[in-house]
Amino acid sequence: MQDVAVIGVGLSKHVSKRRDVNIAELVYEAVSAAYDDAGVSPRDMDAVITGNMPAFEGVNMPELWGAGHWGAYGKPLLRITTGGTTGGSVVHGAFYAVASGMFDTVIAISFEKQSDGDTTMGLNSVGIADFAAILHFGTDPEFLVSAGGGAIGIVAYQATSYMKSSGCTTHHYDKVAAMCRSNAARNPYAHLKQPDITPEDVAKTDMMEYPLRFGHCCPATDGACAMIITSADKAKKMTGRPAYIKSCASCSDEAAIIGIFGGGPAHLDPCSQEGCKKAAEKAYKLAGIKEPRKEIDVAEPYAPFANQLLMFYERLFLCDEGEAPAVLDSGSMEIDGELPVCPSGGVISTNAIGASAMERIAECALQIMGKAGEHQVNKDVHNAVAHGWGGALNLNVVAVLGDTPRR
Repeated sequence: MQDVAVIGVGLSKHVSKRRDVNIAELVYEAVSAAYDDAGVSPRDMDAVITGNMPAFEGVNMPELWGAGHWGAYGKPLLRITTGGTTGGSVVHGAFYAVASGMFDTVIAISFEKQSDGDTTMGLNSVGIADFAAILHFGTDPEFLVSAGGGAIGIVAYQATSYMKSSGCTTHHYDKVAAMCRSNAARNPYAHLKQPDITPEDVAKTDMMEYPLRFGHCCPATDGACAMIITSADKAKKMTGRPAYIKSCASCSDEAAIIGIFGGGPAHLDPCSQEGCKKAAEKAYKLAGIKEPRKEIDVAEPYAPFANQLLMFYERLFLCDEGEAPAVLDSGSMEIDGELPVCPSGGVISTNAIGASAMERIAECALQIMGKAGEHQVNKDVHNAVAHGWGGALNLNVVAVLGDTPRR
């Protein structure tokens, strides 16, 4: 098994509606930027790994008519779709393709053009299955009915559960949103940029579903991300400071939210996220990380809603459970803090769903390579952890990156 490194990252412009481009053109922005960043061309690629959420755009198999624009003509191509974790799973696929020795250099591509479709309608299709489960399997109606409201219906349930278990308040959610949106103002590729926003400003936004306000929620974004991933031996010859992918791990609680015969994690506390803990444990072990809260320098958890940044900070073992609100209050999570969290602005500021989990890994790579620009943290980044969450609320993916190969 050979070591794997990131040598180039490309991002498109991220906004609500990219009416100036179609999907292929949108993705080309990120792909061409990644080629330029790595100093390579399509002919240097051995394969292409790509992914998005076709059901959210209403365009099936976009790689069949878009790949020619991305340098994939005549090359092996694999599409991966795993819900909100799609982008992370795409990078995991690229990692294994190179680590196994099957290919030396691949381009990983993920994207979403939500303005071409209806994401909430796509999510509510899950709600239809949930109602069927209530009728036929007798599953927990209180939780399953919440899925009928799409993502916000489920996450509001999760947010109240986290408040009860951690003792945090809605003011902590206000602070998370303000921190991330302020960070996003430093990131030229972020969607929502609010440099002067305060927690009090967030607290004045409309209530969506208690305890989550409009300001606690992510936007619907059009955007794309691409990464050039190659063997460590090649990386050393191609760039002075590659970002090594030390490990990848994933854990799925069960095949679907209602599980086999309606006996799945719908019966469990949705803020427990045991799958994240399992994935993080494995990723840290494979990366040689023994004390994550001391060895991790930057974290990019997948948190489209404010409560999830605190929740996943704990599930990634960056503090004890229930401690994240106090860590937030201490200032440690700030961009100039002891352990910066989402210096990019995170998913709460930019959510092109198919790309969002990849962008967490890409942002970690940029921090390690020293290419994050104005949102570069104020310290050397030796190790970083990226996380993705999705599927049917059941899948977590974790990647650990560093400035040195695996130990």
